[in-house]
Amino acid sequence: MPEEAQPFLAAASEASEPLRIGRAEHRGIVIDGRTVVLVVSGIGMVNAADAAAGAIHRYGPDVAIISAGTAGGLAAEVAVGDVIVGEAAVNVEADARAFGYVLGQTPGMPASYPADERLRAALAAGAEGVSVRVGSAGAGDKFVTVDLAHRLRELFPALLSIDMETAAVAQTAGNHGARFAVARGVSDLCAPDASQFETHVDDAAERSARVVIAALGRL
Repeated sequence: MPEEAQPFLAAASEASEPLRIGRAEHRGIVIDGRTVVLVVSGIGMVNAADAAAGAIHRYGPDVAIISAGTAGGLAAEVAVGDVIVGEAAVNVEADARAFGYVLGQTPGMPASYPADERLRAALAAGAEGVSVRVGSAGAGDKFVTVDLAHRLRELFPALLSIDMETAAVAQTAGNHGARFAVARGVSDLCAPDASQFETHVDDAAERSARVVIAALGRL
């Protein structure tokens, strides 16, 4: 979302005019002397996959794609303000257990999508004043409120967070041989409505951006 992109634009010393590729908006930005591409995908798994594929085809399969922004916290130990660095991403919508696959596994695909170790380590080192937790990140096409959160905790007890894009970005990166990682700021704890998210979306996005920007300096 634009709210998730804003902290990167605020930190950039230069930013290009936006380029539209499909629905996604691409900008070249310079942060601490490093040029990266900021892609605003739009919300949801299809938009995220389309944006990731567009980026890979434009910039090449050797790109490193980081899913940044906000997420809902699922695990009991996760708090609003934490940044989740994913060891792997899971598609919580996938259910082909009738054919012998595990829950979260699309037929013919892995059960989860591991993050690139070097990218993950750079992100896990964190940023000053930010609490970072490392574990599995889930994603699906539903904004998760309390009832669905209870169900997801039962079905996917290892997940720390849930958002609406990360697993799609991870699968697309994997399909094309691109490196993938995720650093998402926890904006809410899957409350009964969207009010907690609306209160914390900006500061959660800012923490995610701080962790990503710090990681860029380590890579």
